[in-house]
Amino acid sequence: MTFGPLLTGLCDDAALFPPGNAPLPVAVPAHAGHRSSAHAPLVGAFVFPAGRLGELADHLAQHPYPGELALSLTAPTGTAAVRPALEQVDAMDSVSVVALEIAVPAEQSVDELFAALDEIRVSRPDIDVFVEVPRDERRAEILARLPGTPYAAKFRTGGIVAEAYPDEAELAAAVSTVVTTGVPFKATAGLHHAVRNTDPRTGFEQHGFVNLLAAVDAVLSGADIDEVASVLAERDGAVLSARLGALSDDRAAEVRRRFLSYGTCSIAEPLEDLLGLGLAPSTVSPITEGTNA
Repeated sequence: MTFGPLLTGLCDDAALFPPGNAPLPVAVPAHAGHRSSAHAPLVGAFVFPAGRLGELADHLAQHPYPGELALSLTAPTGTAAVRPALEQVDAMDSVSVVALEIAVPAEQSVDELFAALDEIRVSRPDIDVFVEVPRDERRAEILARLPGTPYAAKFRTGGIVAEAYPDEAELAAAVSTVVTTGVPFKATAGLHHAVRNTDPRTGFEQHGFVNLLAAVDAVLSGADIDEVASVLAERDGAVLSARLGALSDDRAAEVRRRFLSYGTCSIAEPLEDLLGLGLAPSTVSPITEGTNA
């Protein structure tokens, strides 16, 4: 048994971000450990904030990375930060940007956003671009304009306050929209476990990344938004794992062409959950606390 098309590259390593907040000198070698481990197929790019590139350059000057460090670079201040950030990366050895995750500042209009995205695309057509779709009045127009473009969507599925978590209906509507219009997407924040749950520390209702995979399959099967919301609300891991375990490789690959990856501050937690659900290969061991792989 291998990770297969359903799980390969699913977990982008966002160790630097809340709530993990790993120190950079710990997170970088840990990522190298993940990439050389038995669970390496599960691990995607290293998610990195554009504002900390100087810190990364200083670290790598003292501690060279073994191989190529592939970054999914976040630009929380928007498109204006992209060019200088890419110039910083270009000056580093053994570091590349494979994706950009670009937020949309409150003052930026939709027309301005897409004009700026097109400029980035012309200069760097080799980089995947994700638009962090805002939860404001611009959301519908941005989602309507993404189909037919080379840009993908990014949805926030949680955060450090309860209001950062969209409910099932909101997330179901977003997923249904992008899947039916052929726009790939990724998710970030709040997906700390495979299955929908209530965080015992905060009381926050947290979405599950396995629920999201199943929700995409539901949309592909013709489910309406209410049905998709029901899949997102499912708390029985056995129900979800049975659905996903029954997918053919072709169908699993189609699900993943729509749901590309999600950012997680821990690789250990999703791997442990996947092993518990029987979706990850039993030959892969859980990650021991305090180790890199």
